[in-house]
Amino acid sequence: MKVKPEIVKEGAGSHMRSFLISLPQRRGSRPVFPRILALAILAAASGNLFAQTSPVDPVTIDNIWKQANSKYDAPRAEILKEVDRQANQGPFRPDWKSLQKYREPDWYPDAKFGIFIHWGLYSVPAFDNEWYSRNMYQKDSPEFKHHIATYGPQSKFGYKDFIPKLTAAHFDPQAWARLFREAGARYVVPVAEHHDGFPMYLSNLTDWCAGKMGPQRDIVGDLANAIRAEGLHFGASSHRAEHDWFFDGGREFDSDVNDPRHAAFYGPAHPRLVKPGYEDRLIQDWTYVSPAFMDDWLARTAEIVQKYHPDMIYFDWWVGQPAFRGHLTRFAAFYYNQGAQRGTGAVINYKNDDFEEQTATLDVERGQLTNIRPMHWQTDTSLSNGSWGYIENDTYKTPELIIHLLADVVSKNGNLLLNVGPRPDGTIPEAAQQVLHEIGGWLKLNGEAIYGTRPWRLYGEGPTKVFGGSFHENDTKPYTPEDFRFTTKGGSLYAIELGWPKDGRVTIHALGGNAPDEKKVTSVTLLGSDAKVDWQQQPDGLHLQLAAQPTGKYAYTFRVLFQ
Repeated sequence: MKVKPEIVKEGAGSHMRSFLISLPQRRGSRPVFPRILALAILAAASGNLFAQTSPVDPVTIDNIWKQANSKYDAPRAEILKEVDRQANQGPFRPDWKSLQKYREPDWYPDAKFGIFIHWGLYSVPAFDNEWYSRNMYQKDSPEFKHHIATYGPQSKFGYKDFIPKLTAAHFDPQAWARLFREAGARYVVPVAEHHDGFPMYLSNLTDWCAGKMGPQRDIVGDLANAIRAEGLHFGASSHRAEHDWFFDGGREFDSDVNDPRHAAFYGPAHPRLVKPGYEDRLIQDWTYVSPAFMDDWLARTAEIVQKYHPDMIYFDWWVGQPAFRGHLTRFAAFYYNQGAQRGTGAVINYKNDDFEEQTATLDVERGQLTNIRPMHWQTDTSLSNGSWGYIENDTYKTPELIIHLLADVVSKNGNLLLNVGPRPDGTIPEAAQQVLHEIGGWLKLNGEAIYGTRPWRLYGEGPTKVFGGSFHENDTKPYTPEDFRFTTKGGSLYAIELGWPKDGRVTIHALGGNAPDEKKVTSVTLLGSDAKVDWQQQPDGLHLQLAAQPTGKYAYTFRVLFQ
């Protein structure tokens, strides 16, 4: 079937003609795409493929997206073939039982502190948060209104039009890596691809990437080299899964999301189908996910591994959508077998219930735990108070807040991954750099109590209640001088005090000397200070008499040795 030329009007819809004619048909049978063609004919006349009140069916949407990406079918198929080969050659196989053999490499639980980087097209509008890409197409949202007022309607200036403005003109990966090392980080995890579908690397699976558009530079590759040159571990983060529906708002009105010339970037943009309030309970998520999209997700994620050999891969939450489970096992076996072959091991971070808990490492976004978790875990939060990516007039968490969070997380067998959001020109805001330097200064004095440590029998003590779970980081009140966090290494116990007592007196109740299983304290030293600490171990605890003014800032570490 062909589209009659006289039916297709010139103008906004004329680009549909060659696109629809090129769609394949099934040989010896009825055409595969009669509905696409009918929709296209009607829509071309109005200048918009999806300019209609009723939603287009997901198969039609998916076929348009697949056609737009068809030039990469061969390299995608080659990567998938290699994934399945390696997933079945090595100690791991693509099933959850086999993946329970997962063991973290030693560097990861020893590292304790890492840097996360959210840098992408969303840094250009620099408004509200890194979900600008989605929200600018959500009617009545602040981003929607801001976008029209600032750039014009989404049909004329869409998200894609920010690409030339991501210049990276002052991007210095070596300077970034030095800053992160000086901040005390032991690993760095840039976002390789966010929900917006614009990879920050040179991809062989799409034209829409930083290596071919915008900065025209392999950002992730340059960072990988610089980070490793500083002796740090390199990780990568993939948020590609959410792209399946991320631009669905643009289907509801006249926007560039509906232009099939841009389907390779915006698509599939399926309507998200989930009950309000259940967005994180993915067992209740019924959004359409096609096998083709999952294959593309797997190939893109595997491409990151093949190109950069990251020590860890971080996944955002939507890989837990039930449709992904089979593809997750294929990726995990492929990635873990590669790590085993190199002798380096490999780490996968997951959220919520996205992985079986023994097959990867749990990440608790913007949250803490209330007690020690026997299995090692991680929390991630942003240095920014308002966003993961750069926004104008941003404010930042204080060094004290971050250091207290780090001490709490480490005492409970976790790591802290702290995010920074660079500007579109590649510079890191000076205020953010200052906080990082302050954290690094504290770790130079107190890192002995952080790096390479393990939990004690108690995580700590004190009056301040910690609220557990994701997205509760702002619910915990400020800590006091009576709050301590404990870590151990070798024969030493480290008691990190989260404040300095005004009268110089403090008691660590967990170190009382009357219990039969308590060892006798023989030495107490304040890290970073040559001053003698006066102490007495009494039945109700270890009593310390300190100077009126503290040595150091933010939190204070006592090394305690026993008989």
